[in-house]
Amino acid sequence: MADVCARHASTVFGLMGNGNAFFTSNITRRGLPYISARHEAGTVAMADAYYRTCGKVAVATVTYGAGFTNALTPLAEAAKARIPLVLVVGGVPTTGARPWDVDQDMVAAGLGVETLTVTRETAAAATERAWALAVRDSRPVVLAIPYDLASAAAGPQQPAAAAASAAAAAAAQPGVRSLPTADAAATRHIARLLSGAERPLVIGGRGAFEAGAGPALRRLGDGLGAFFATSAMARNLFDSPWDLGIAGGFATLPAADLMRRADVVLVAGAGLNTFQTRYGSLFADGATVIQVDIRAEAASPEASEFIHADAAAFAADLLDAMPGLGGRGWRDGCPDVADRTLFAEAPADEFAQDGRLNPRAVAQLLDTVLPAQRTIVQDGGHFIGWAPMYCGVPDPRALAMVGTAFQTIGLGLPSAVGAAAARPDRLTVLVSGDGGALMGLADLDTAVRTISSGVMVVFNDAAYGAELHQYAVRGLDDTAMQIAEVDFAALARAFGAQGTKMRSLADIDRLRDWLDAGARGLFVLDVAVSQTVVADYMRESMAPVLAAQAG
Repeated sequence: MADVCARHASTVFGLMGNGNAFFTSNITRRGLPYISARHEAGTVAMADAYYRTCGKVAVATVTYGAGFTNALTPLAEAAKARIPLVLVVGGVPTTGARPWDVDQDMVAAGLGVETLTVTRETAAAATERAWALAVRDSRPVVLAIPYDLASAAAGPQQPAAAAASAAAAAAAQPGVRSLPTADAAATRHIARLLSGAERPLVIGGRGAFEAGAGPALRRLGDGLGAFFATSAMARNLFDSPWDLGIAGGFATLPAADLMRRADVVLVAGAGLNTFQTRYGSLFADGATVIQVDIRAEAASPEASEFIHADAAAFAADLLDAMPGLGGRGWRDGCPDVADRTLFAEAPADEFAQDGRLNPRAVAQLLDTVLPAQRTIVQDGGHFIGWAPMYCGVPDPRALAMVGTAFQTIGLGLPSAVGAAAARPDRLTVLVSGDGGALMGLADLDTAVRTISSGVMVVFNDAAYGAELHQYAVRGLDDTAMQIAEVDFAALARAFGAQGTKMRSLADIDRLRDWLDAGARGLFVLDVAVSQTVVADYMRESMAPVLAAQAG
């Protein structure tokens, strides 16, 4: 197993226990880079973010029982987000379950994750199969080592050719990722819809980016005179002056207003989740929304047309079906998109009404202070949109939105570790809230130990902000929504990092000094932000609820 993993992976993220001690020792003895987490959840979160940031599959490993169950939340996130990774775990002995064992295969299956169990004779072939399934189906796979076999010598293994054949056979199984193509009739139908559009919009997601569909979709959009937008995971996919930015909740208000005017929308490789559709308000009533995805059926009720196809192949087919495109669509009436004046925004006020910092102003300032070559890792919470809205990134893999698929918080710190391991040439910037940072605090130690150059920005409103703005505004008691304010900069210094508490915009000079001095290690910027500033996406999502309550 260790030999196969060493051939395929460049990094392993793990936490050793009884069930994976021998496997971990074999990994480290071979010299494969190994990063030890402080909580099992961190191992999977690190492997997940590693893939999102560099496109390479990593290995995570934990023990059986409590080690396995501790890793379930990030495993569910990886499954929902279709992130390929291999999780090597200790397993139930072949002789039967012990009193403390749980049915790990059943638990993983409940998350939509398949488990492969090795034997003495199939260790190599099973590991090859796990890689084949993970890579070709873009999903996590659990590889279990029965406890009584963990220390046993491997038996005769299948020859290399047979193991390769097993991997190829796994890739050919039903349900495994392939490159579906649309039939000619479906292509002509969509071509007619797009040709008749007066205000076309092309939205690209991570699937389009990973398929290499950006150039073909841009040619198509230019021929139609369309505007472009992307999911957060595909930012800068089109490299076009007609790009409106991130679609949905993280769009600027002027860009969102333009998107709502589109009459035909082509969505390639994006799932149209809650954030991407701005809580169902992104598209105009009556707009034709065409979703193109390698999944077998539409992932969102927003789609009025669905095409089961690879984004790049379908874009090329559309170009062939629509020769001579040369229209400018609605671009002629919107020159402020190309010259970017549409997106010009006055600097936000430094302070909110309660005297704490305005998170909008903080995000605007961070964009100018942090170096352009950066990877932003965004944890979940009310603050989730500030960095994507105001802080640029150099390419689609430079923004990792962790936790959004499963709607979780607290995976930011270990995810920053995985992203930094994937792209050590760039500054890693973690953006977290105080609730999520406290939840993942165990791996602050891992971040200090392993990140060679990183900044952790904590939007600290001394509360669970999302709950405040969804429930306190409806009259619920907010006692459980408040958090006694924590000084994360002081915590960071105790762990061996540097940091400062930011109570005014001028306090960012400490971060500037650290950057000028070489940006070595981890710097924690604990920003005292206001509870009173509500994100646009949250305000819009709550407006119908509050209106109904008032009525």
